[in-house]
Amino acid sequence: MASETLTSEATRGEGKRRAILDVAHDVFLAQGYAATSMSEIAAKLGGSKGTLYNYFRSKEELFSAFMSDVCSDQAAIYFDPLTPIGEGKSVRESLIDLGVSLLEFLLQDDFIAIHRLVVAEADRFPELGQLFYEAGPQRGELRFTEKFRQAMAAGHLPEDDPKVVGQRLKDLVMSDLYLRRLWGVLGELDPTTLRAHVTQSVDIFLRAFGPARVEPPHTT
Repeated sequence: MASETLTSEATRGEGKRRAILDVAHDVFLAQGYAATSMSEIAAKLGGSKGTLYNYFRSKEELFSAFMSDVCSDQAAIYFDPLTPIGEGKSVRESLIDLGVSLLEFLLQDDFIAIHRLVVAEADRFPELGQLFYEAGPQRGELRFTEKFRQAMAAGHLPEDDPKVVGQRLKDLVMSDLYLRRLWGVLGELDPTTLRAHVTQSVDIFLRAFGPARVEPPHTT
C-alpha cells in the first residue's frame, strides 16, 4: 500500500512538472524571458506561486529546464534512430543521414524561436547564453564527438580529433541555411532541397576529413 501511494505521488508530481513546462514553453516563447514572471506562470497553471517554487526555485531554473526539455527530447527523436557512421551503409550515406537529421532538428520552429529569444535578451541577461549553450549546443557537440570517435575507432574515418571533425561537419551543414532561417528570410525547405544541401556539405567535408582516395593503378 505504501509503495502504491509513493508511486501515485510520483506520478502526480511528474504530471505537475510536465504541466509547468508546457505553460512555460508557451509563455517564454510568446513574451520572452524578461517579460515573463513566475507569478504569471503560476496564474496560468491555476495554482499558487509557492507550489511553482516547489518544482523550480527560480525563473532562471525554470527557463533552463524548459530549454533542456525542448532540446533533449527532440534531439533523441532525431538522432537516436541513426546507426553509427559507416555501419550498414557507406560513410558518405551515413554522414548525409546525420546531416539531414541535424538540419531538420535545428530548423524546427521552437529551436529557432529559442535561439532568437536568447540572442535578443543576452545583453540584459548574459546568463541565458550559458543556459542555452549547456541545454542544447553543448550536448549536441558531445553527441557528435562520440559519433566521430566511434567511427574513427572502427576504422571508418582517419584518426583525428573527433570533436573538431564533428564541428566541421556541423558548420558545413548549417552554412547559409540556418542563418537565413534565423533571420526570417528563408521559408520551409522541401526534403529534396535540404538533402541536396547536406549532400554537397558532406562531399566537401569528405574531401578534407574522409578516407584517402585510392588512385587507380597506372597502365602502360
